[in-house]
Amino acid sequence: MPGAPRLPARLLARLPGARRRPPDGGSTTAHDLAVRHRLLLALSALLTLSLFVSYQGVHGDANPLRTSSAPAVLSLDTALYALDQAQQDARAPAPTSDFQKQISVAAQSLSAAAADDDVGGPAGRQALQTVTGLITVYAVKVQQSQLQPDGSVLREAYLSYATSILTEERSGIKDRLKALQRQQRAAVHRQTSFGPLLWLAWSVTLLLALALGAALLETQLFLRHRFRRRYNRQLLAALALLAAGVVTAVLFTAWTQAGMTDTRHLLDGPLPGRHIPDAGRHTASYLAHTGFRAAAAVWILIGGVLLMALAETGLRRHIDDYRFRPR
Repeated sequence: MPGAPRLPARLLARLPGARRRPPDGGSTTAHDLAVRHRLLLALSALLTLSLFVSYQGVHGDANPLRTSSAPAVLSLDTALYALDQAQQDARAPAPTSDFQKQISVAAQSLSAAAADDDVGGPAGRQALQTVTGLITVYAVKVQQSQLQPDGSVLREAYLSYATSILTEERSGIKDRLKALQRQQRAAVHRQTSFGPLLWLAWSVTLLLALALGAALLETQLFLRHRFRRRYNRQLLAALALLAAGVVTAVLFTAWTQAGMTDTRHLLDGPLPGRHIPDAGRHTASYLAHTGFRAAAAVWILIGGVLLMALAETGLRRHIDDYRFRPR
């Protein structure tokens, strides 16, 4: 197509200030250099900002998921399973070590969940404290029932009261824990969701990356044509940095999002007690290295500054030559 080679020039001509061309017969080189200089710096700055925001939109939730939300769901699952087992042992004719063991497991699991200040906020911490106290009352009433003669009215009364503490609708231990668990699963869904805003942010980022890559290539071809220099090392280095940086950021994000999605699927429903330890190991495996990848966000800013520096130094010498050239 005859007009295709002139397409980049036409697009550049639409930039602010691009129409202030020299008088007829004058050299347009200084003007063309200035337009490309502004374009490269503007695209580099916009891409850096867009990539940083998009990257943080995914990786910013990975660490809270790994250290807080996912362990809290597993701790609550463990506590509920232990209380189910304790309820089965509560009708034993005499106090048993199994009952005490299950009560200890439930209490330790709740302590582990309460150690994280993010679990449910202040209301969640208050709920965990209330449940911990109710578990103590439940254990005492079960032990009192087991000290009474088998079949006695007092034994049944203690046991009935203990059961109501555990299973009472809304106010019972199990319902309180299940409400907390629903909150934590909702938090996991929020943290692992790749919603429309993230799709939009990454689409804009990739479009900016393509635009900057095209601008760097067009500027390299312009310099080669105008100055008969085969390569501009700074612009080629900027192009290589752009490609490596964007590809690395996309790969890191894809790996992190895949691990977060696997974690959400794993924790989406109640886990049988024997599967809870395996779920903990799988979660740790899915979210491994997310902290390292999240910390890499600072390199996006460093890379953006370096990208702008390479674009600046790649054109500065030519711009200065024409700025101070005698007329």
